[in-house]
Amino acid sequence: MIDYFLQNMWQAWAIVAVICLILELTSGDFFIICFSIGGIIAAIGAAIGLNIYWQLAIFAVFSLVAIFTVRPVALRWLHKNEPNKQSNADALIGRKGRVTEAIKQGGSGYVQIDGDLWKAVSDSDIEEGASVTVIGRESTIITVEKQ
Repeated sequence: MIDYFLQNMWQAWAIVAVICLILELTSGDFFIICFSIGGIIAAIGAAIGLNIYWQLAIFAVFSLVAIFTVRPVALRWLHKNEPNKQSNADALIGRKGRVTEAIKQGGSGYVQIDGDLWKAVSDSDIEEGASVTVIGRESTIITVEKQ
């Protein structure tokens, strides 16, 4: 059984490569795909008859090479038109929303932005239903001002 597995190790490396490609779809940061590249090269090494130690070395070396060469190029190419792309909650700054629970000065209330409710604070009283603009963020609490 082990002899059969070692003789067909290229199949295991191919499975590793495919699994890494599938996992890359969930992350999108071109890190896991580097292991897929290492798996493909290791599968080629296994197909030409290299032993398991060479296959592991090839996998490790080519995965590291891909991390330091392929990943930066891919990230630059895909994000070339977005020099300072904001992500997560930082992307809320400058957005407009509607107050769903009145915000008292020194207190907090809630603002709806694209269907999501955010806890909000303000330097002035803002009544329910008013339109506001997000001017800052502290953790998951946004700072707003009335339009």
